[in-house]
Amino acid sequence: MRLATDLAQRAVLAGLLVLTCTSISIAAGSAEMPAEPMAFYVATGAPDSCGPGCNRWIAVEGQIDANAASRFRKFLQRVKDRNLPIYFASPGGNVDQAIAMGGMLRERGAVARVGRTVARECGFEAQDSAPCLKVKQSGAEMHADLWTRGAICVSACPYLILGAPTREIAADAVVGVHSARVVVAFTGGIPTREMRAAATERGRERIDRSLTSYFKRMGAETALLDLAHTVRFEDMHVLTREEIVRFGIDRRDFVETPWTFENAARGVVYKTLTQRDGADGLYRTTHWRLFCMDGERFELDYQRQAAGNALLPTISISNAPTTSLYFRPPPAKRQGVEIWGLSLTKTAFRTFTEVPRFDFTETSLSDGRRLARTTRLSSEGLASALEKLTVTCPAPSQPHRSAENS
Repeated sequence: MRLATDLAQRAVLAGLLVLTCTSISIAAGSAEMPAEPMAFYVATGAPDSCGPGCNRWIAVEGQIDANAASRFRKFLQRVKDRNLPIYFASPGGNVDQAIAMGGMLRERGAVARVGRTVARECGFEAQDSAPCLKVKQSGAEMHADLWTRGAICVSACPYLILGAPTREIAADAVVGVHSARVVVAFTGGIPTREMRAAATERGRERIDRSLTSYFKRMGAETALLDLAHTVRFEDMHVLTREEIVRFGIDRRDFVETPWTFENAARGVVYKTLTQRDGADGLYRTTHWRLFCMDGERFELDYQRQAAGNALLPTISISNAPTTSLYFRPPPAKRQGVEIWGLSLTKTAFRTFTEVPRFDFTETSLSDGRRLARTTRLSSEGLASALEKLTVTCPAPSQPHRSAENS
C-alpha cells in the first residue's frame, strides 16, 4: 500500500492527529511539534562545540513528514563535507520516511547523534516558530549553539538513526519508543467496522515487516521492536542506558558530556556522565552543576543515586596527587538521590581547566576496608563555560574572606 502523501499534522503526547490523508498512513509521532516540514541545515558553532576539533555539523529537526526522505537526499547531495556529524532532534513521525532516511545515513557512513541546535539567526524568535523555521529552511548555513541536555529522539526517530554506522547518544539526551499508529482512510464509500479493522491489521503487518527487514539490514536488535509493541501509541517509553546498549543504539560503556554553560533562570555549568558499574552490567548516571555566589565564590554540586549501605563516605576532586578538594558531608537526600556540595573560589576551580582530565574519587568503608572508586573526568568545555558563568555572577553583597576549600 502507498503511504499517504498529503499529511498535515499537529501532535501532542496523547497522539497524532491526521488532518487529511489517502490510502493508509502509518506514523509514530509524539510531543508538541510544528506542522512545517522537517528542517535540514548546516550549522557552525564555537570551536570544539560538536567535539574535539569539530565546530560544524548537520542539524536535522522536527517531525518526520511525508516528504522528508526526498528532501533529505537532495540536501545531502548539496553538502560536500561528508564527515560532518548529524544531530537529530525529532519527536518522530512517518515510519516509512524514517526507514528511507536511515538507509541514506548508511550509504553516507554518517555519525548520528542527538542534540538541539539553536540557530542565532532566529534572534528572539522561538526555534520552532514559523519565522525561525523559514530561516532554517533557506539553505543558508546557520551560526548556532548545540545542546544535548533534554534533546529528544523518540518514536520513529530512533529507527532513523539506527541507519548510521556510528551512533553516539549523549548521557543527557532522551531516546524513546512506542507502538506505531496506523491511520486508515477510505475513498468511495463508508467502510464497515470489519473493513476498517482488517485494513488496520494489514497496515500493522506491513510496517512490522518493513521495520524487521530494515533492522536486519542495519544489524540492529529487533528486540527494540518487541519493546515498542508493548507501549501504547499514546504513551512513551524512555530507553534506559542499559536498553540503549542492549539494543545496539550506542554500545559505549563510558559516556560523558562536556562542561556546558546555560543561562536560564540563573547561570549554571553542567555535566552528565553515564558508565557501566560493576559486573552486573548496570549503568550509573551522575550529574555535576556549578553555580556562582559572586564573581569569586562558587559552588560545585554532585548528584548520584543514594548509596544506602555506604559507611563514612567521602567525595573529592583532584588535579594533582597532593591536592584534593573534599565535598561537604553529609549530602542532602531526596527521592532516591543524594547531592553533595563543594564551596571553592574561582582561582581554585580554574586549576581544573588547565589539565585535560582530573580525578573524581568516591570512597566508603566496607568490612573494615576503605574502598575507593576514581573516575577520570574530562575538562572539555570547562574553561569557556567557567568564563561565561563568571559574567552572569552577581556582585558580592558584602566583603568576604577568601578561603580555599581543603
